[in-house]
Order: sequence, then C-alpha cells, then structure tokens
Amino acid sequence: MKTKQQSSQVATRERIDSHTSNSPGSVPALDRSLDLLELLSTVSEGLTLSELSKQLNAPKNAVFRITQTLLARGYLSRDPETMAFQLTGQMLKLAPPRLGGLSLPAVANNAMRVLRNITRETVQLGVLDGLEGVIIDQVEGLEPLRIVINLGLRFALHNNAPGKLLLAHLPEGQRESVISQLQLTSSTSRTITSKSALQEECDRILKDGYSTDYAEADEGIHCVAAPIFERGGVNVLGALWISGPAKRLPKSKFKELGNQVRAAGDQVSLMIDRMG
Repeated sequence: MKTKQQSSQVATRERIDSHTSNSPGSVPALDRSLDLLELLSTVSEGLTLSELSKQLNAPKNAVFRITQTLLARGYLSRDPETMAFQLTGQMLKLAPPRLGGLSLPAVANNAMRVLRNITRETVQLGVLDGLEGVIIDQVEGLEPLRIVINLGLRFALHNNAPGKLLLAHLPEGQRESVISQLQLTSSTSRTITSKSALQEECDRILKDGYSTDYAEADEGIHCVAAPIFERGGVNVLGALWISGPAKRLPKSKFKELGNQVRAAGDQVSLMIDRMG
C-alpha cells in the first residue's frame, strides 16, 4: 500500500511526465526547475540532491545548478544535517490569497500591527492548505523574548490554535472527512489525540469565536487565534493569532486575549467585506 507521501510523489511524477511530453515549445531548464519546485511541495521533510535527481530523472549536475540558483534567490533552504532541500516562504510572496487586487497579508497588516502593539506579542497569519495550515505573514512582537518563525512554515490542524480554528470552521461534512484523515500525534502531554475530543474542541471553538493552544504543540508556548472571514461572513479565509511564552499568555488571560484577537480578525473581515 502506498503512503500519502508516495501517492503524492507518483502524482507529481505523472504531472512532470505530462509536462515534458506535451510541451513541444517549452524551455527545458525552466520545465525542470518547475518540476523540482512541484516535487518539493509534496515532501515536507525535503529531498537531497540524489533523491531529486532520481525522482526527476535528471542529471545531478543539472539539478545541482537549479538548486544553487534557487538557494541564492531564497526559494530553497538546505538542512545542514540531512542536506535535504526544502521550499521556503519566499514562494508565498509570489501568489498569496488576493482580494480585490490586494494580497491577504496586505489587507490584514494594519490590524496585525495594532494587535501586536496592544498585546506586544508576535502576530501571525495563516491559511488552510490541504490537511495542514501554512503561515503566510507575521508581525514580530515587541518583547526581547518573542516567537519568530520562517514564512511558509506548515502546521498541523489538531495541536495548535490556528490549526484547530481552521479545522473547526470547515463545513461539518468536510471537517469530519479531514479529521478522519489526520494522524493525531502527540507533541506534549496536552495534545489532543482523540478524534472525538477534537470534534468537541471544534464545537467549543465555534461557540467561543476563538481558539487556544495551551502548550499543545510546544511546551511553554501558548497561542490564541481567531478567524478571518471571506465576503459574506460565512466561509473562513484564514486565521489570525498571537503566540508567546506561557508566562505572558497564561490560561487565565485566554478569554481577554481571545476577544482582542477576535476583534482584529473582525476588522480584517469587515475590510474584506467592504471590498466586495
């Protein structure tokens, strides 16, 4: 039986073969570069030069030149231990979700900065991508010790505030389908590992209007997230959240912080609605 990753790579391989055979006027080097990017988008842990060469059926020296160019331009990173190449958040800057000619980060930026100034914590913005979320923007906090991540970081849907929020706001049937496909791996002692408990958590999030992460993904780190709605206020476009050390974001402040983050999300949602 093929794993999800193997199936995804087979599908990518088929697309690569299709592109190669059906594009008589194509530029080979550009085709190969796009094939490489598409392949890496299916493998979260990345691929080494040898693995890329094998899966692309391309000479190592050709793949090496492509990876070096993409590294220099910031589209790839390379793990110093495994030597695997991975996509970076630079790709997100090319085609973020757009609304009336503006990207979602551009529309949300002012509200994110206001929220950062109120809470002094890092504010992040993410969207759903398949069975994961992906961070597309952030405004760094004002504290000396603050949470900072690389754009493009992918996150699970069961062990953190934005992931659970995006999951909760899926249409009920779709939510059940997604939960059935998730592997509820434990990151800390507080991680939700029961699918029924995750369903209950989703219902609570819908009732409260915000989501929390009580050190469920990383010990000592808490998050509070709220939705950004598409025009019409029904479907969720993305999640907005604050992240910080548990000492500064204690559980006793979750409700207050939830209202503040939700107000910022509502402000962005209102802007989007007016753009329609």
